[in-house]
Amino acid sequence: MKLPRLSRAAFERHLPILTWSRSYDRDTLTSDAVAAVIVTIMLIPQSLAYAIFGTSRALAVGPVAVVSLMTAAAVGNLGLQSPAEYAAAAITLAFISGVLLTLMGVLRLGFLANFLSHPVIAGFITASGVLIATSQLKHIFGISAHGHALPEIIASLLASQHLTNPITLFIGLSTVGFLFWVRKGLKPLLLALGLKPRLADILAKAGPVAAVAITTLAVWVFDLENKGVAIVGEVPMGLPPLTAPSLNPELWGQLFMSAVLISIIGFVESVSVAQTLAAKKRQRITPDQELVGLGTSNIAAAMTGGYPVTGGFARSVVNFDAGAETPAAGAFTAIGILLAALLLTPLLYFLPKATLAATIIVAVLSLVDFSILKRAWGYSVVDFAAVAATIVLTLGVGVEMGVSAGVVLSVGLFLYKTSRPHVAEVGLVPGTQHFRNILRHEVLTDPFIVSLRIDESLYFANARFLEDYVYNRIACEEPIRHVILMCSAVNEIDMSALESLEAINSRLQDLGISLHLSEVKGPVMDRLQRSHFLDELSGKVFLSQYEAMRSLSTSPHIDRASAAH
Repeated sequence: MKLPRLSRAAFERHLPILTWSRSYDRDTLTSDAVAAVIVTIMLIPQSLAYAIFGTSRALAVGPVAVVSLMTAAAVGNLGLQSPAEYAAAAITLAFISGVLLTLMGVLRLGFLANFLSHPVIAGFITASGVLIATSQLKHIFGISAHGHALPEIIASLLASQHLTNPITLFIGLSTVGFLFWVRKGLKPLLLALGLKPRLADILAKAGPVAAVAITTLAVWVFDLENKGVAIVGEVPMGLPPLTAPSLNPELWGQLFMSAVLISIIGFVESVSVAQTLAAKKRQRITPDQELVGLGTSNIAAAMTGGYPVTGGFARSVVNFDAGAETPAAGAFTAIGILLAALLLTPLLYFLPKATLAATIIVAVLSLVDFSILKRAWGYSVVDFAAVAATIVLTLGVGVEMGVSAGVVLSVGLFLYKTSRPHVAEVGLVPGTQHFRNILRHEVLTDPFIVSLRIDESLYFANARFLEDYVYNRIACEEPIRHVILMCSAVNEIDMSALESLEAINSRLQDLGISLHLSEVKGPVMDRLQRSHFLDELSGKVFLSQYEAMRSLSTSPHIDRASAAH
């Protein structure tokens, strides 16, 4: 039976696979398959879940460095004793995060991510990159170390540095050097040797695979395991077992706030990457549906023994550069990982942990960008303070405190900036109907009229500021008879602001001054009409500022300008 148009649209909105699958052809299949192979060389149920529900055509979902570190911090703070307890907590964390993300998507709460400012996110990612890289140094040196904050990790490394294994250190440092060279020097070398750019790019991206193969072979050939080199050891073959999250209310209470933070950071990172990649192909994503896609991916991860996942920057960029056209590339990646889990895990037995650490260090250091501090300082001292505080708290106290500080600072910055909105006194630009700031332009004014342009929505945080501004402005020797509030930039007036407008109107009326409004937007006007404010307004509401000045002004300059125009 043919579905009604409305029902079909609803299905396509929540199942984007129904949209892009209609135009799926052989060329698209080839591009997705190649991208999947490359990404697999570099995650099973979560990839499939995102392919069905996600809207980004290039985002690759799986474990990422920042979320992994946050998961480790959250689970590590519980004081658990056995690996099984750690695994159960991580699975439960993924499930809680999945449920939260899915509910946020269904309730269309994707806009909440906008409360995390980009400078704060950049500062958090930079600090997290430093933390992750530092936490991997123990594997480079072949020693034991612990800690979730930078001072703890460094102190632990220094306390154990005398136990450094020279062979492990050589493997780690040489792998780090090789991987850095691969990133910058391998592709130009391959191009100089005559390889085509696409092939050279693929081989350059496969550099970590070469490092894994060479170091694994070296450990096996030279029996380095018996010389103190830590290896991965036996990796279980086959598919992960089906698992279920813990239903312990106490554990849920302990993990809930961590799940909220992981969900927010994961969603922000995913949407940022997805929007950037979509823009390059003139495509669009739906943030609310991305929440559903990430939520179902996390629930799928929890059901198969995984921990929280999100859209990864490096993996998604590789996916995009490799030519991925649709989310099906993620499904193909899942198939590739399935085959690897079934057939290739024995080959990883002799893989040195130092090689894995080197790979992680090189990857996360690409996220470190302290230049954000310089850019923020040059642009805004307030933004600089927020970025610096996020970096310092993340490094000094830990990831969760850093994320919490980032959220609080982002919201605090918004409230601070909007609590002191820019208000400009404006005048008429000669020969036009435009009004500009009297401090910046040569404009015509009337001594009996004060025209104020409010460049922000009015709400509880800035309502009192507007009152004070108007009262301070009229406290002068000028014979003011009219105050016009130009509302062209006002998108919202809440109850607190409405009460302030009523107070301003009453105060001005007692002083013999009329209050007028101009250029009030339709939705704002609709709300004002549902109150008593317009009935009590001592002045009028004008369609334009020009109409207000022409109607109220007694200045011959304004009259001549109006007549000339």
